[in-house]
Amino acid sequence: MHTLRYTPLPASFYTRMRDRLAARLPEGSLVIVHANDVYPTNADGTLPHHQNANLFYLTGIDQEESVLLMRIGKNGAHEDTLLLRETNERIVIWEGARLSQEAGTQLSGIADVRWESAYNALLAEWVPAATSVWLERDNHPRRNTYVQTRNERYAAALQASYPDAKLESLYPLLAEMRLVKEPEELHQLREACRITGEGFRAILPGIRPGMGEWEIEALLSCEYTRRRSRKFSFLPIIASGKDTCVLHYISNHKTCAEGDLILFDIGAEYGGYAGDMSRTVPASGRFSPRQRAVYEAVLAVHRYAAQIMRPGVRKSEYERLIRIRMAQELVKLGLLTQAEVDAQKDDPTCVRRYYMHSTSHPLGLDVHDVGPADPLFAENQVWTIEPGIYIAEEGIGIRIETDVVIHADGVEDLIPQAPLEVADIEAAMAAARN
Repeated sequence: MHTLRYTPLPASFYTRMRDRLAARLPEGSLVIVHANDVYPTNADGTLPHHQNANLFYLTGIDQEESVLLMRIGKNGAHEDTLLLRETNERIVIWEGARLSQEAGTQLSGIADVRWESAYNALLAEWVPAATSVWLERDNHPRRNTYVQTRNERYAAALQASYPDAKLESLYPLLAEMRLVKEPEELHQLREACRITGEGFRAILPGIRPGMGEWEIEALLSCEYTRRRSRKFSFLPIIASGKDTCVLHYISNHKTCAEGDLILFDIGAEYGGYAGDMSRTVPASGRFSPRQRAVYEAVLAVHRYAAQIMRPGVRKSEYERLIRIRMAQELVKLGLLTQAEVDAQKDDPTCVRRYYMHSTSHPLGLDVHDVGPADPLFAENQVWTIEPGIYIAEEGIGIRIETDVVIHADGVEDLIPQAPLEVADIEAAMAAARN
């Protein structure tokens, strides 16, 4: 639609996803999925709205106070209702008009679009008649927050009002569905990754010792926004010096010094989908011999990971094989002894001293996207590949990350625009110095 910065997916995609969800649910089920809240800051301030990924996946609606209701009939038949926040004169003056009912249909493919004020009346009619009520539950294993979401708040209210209702979680069903990407989703992910890589490549020649990490963040934000990204897909990590060894460093407050490495973990969002990329570069434009040796070790593991990520490989086995490969590199660097590695020959977990995280996570509507706990790799899944080595005592932290889509015969790098080889990084950084 012309009111969106990005080109939305066709409504047929969202209709297809609702069809697939309905086919997995028993007859008589009622599905309820709410938008995310607009969260307050202080005084009269609010954070920018970030839509509930599952509501977006099923409707394409990127607006607060929206609700999807689905009533499931025989053999996967379903009747869908979309509730939207009704525009009034005050909203038009201060914030701009919200979606009309016609626009809701155009985006989602749902013919029955009503105002959100109808919610309680519809529950009174449909919940008692439902055999089970399927709700949004965020059961992501890495979720760690005490803030109650809108979906959780409304679930508690529903349970209190309808204590006999049988409540079920949509999480495992939608997590499995979202792991394999549709062609339309791959288009959006390619665009998010293109912006991520191009934006990084554009700022690389201008990096100098003496720049603030915050200045580099500002340059990236400009490059992403001018390419029609709405925002970073997560808080950007631009860590220099010893903070390259802090995995989730986000303050970006220091000045980059001569001889420092700068670790980027960054991504642009496009149309709700996330890019996620890491590169590590020398502030001065050239790696020291030790920095180069560590970088080449990480790159060797990165290449190996891309070689073994194939359909049918179990994620846990993939990670074990990478730990074995990483151990070889850490021995070469003098960080582990061969005896330490041999003592854990089948799975050298001693590598966690210098490599604390996993190599890959799924990517999609969420940066750490949803999926089964230990899936088999399959075609059209999108994953990161991001090995790293972190030597705190030397102030050297190096992570190399790209995003890939799995094909039958290998993986496709979605961020080819961002230089990966030492020579290419140094050449790009030297371009403006010559």
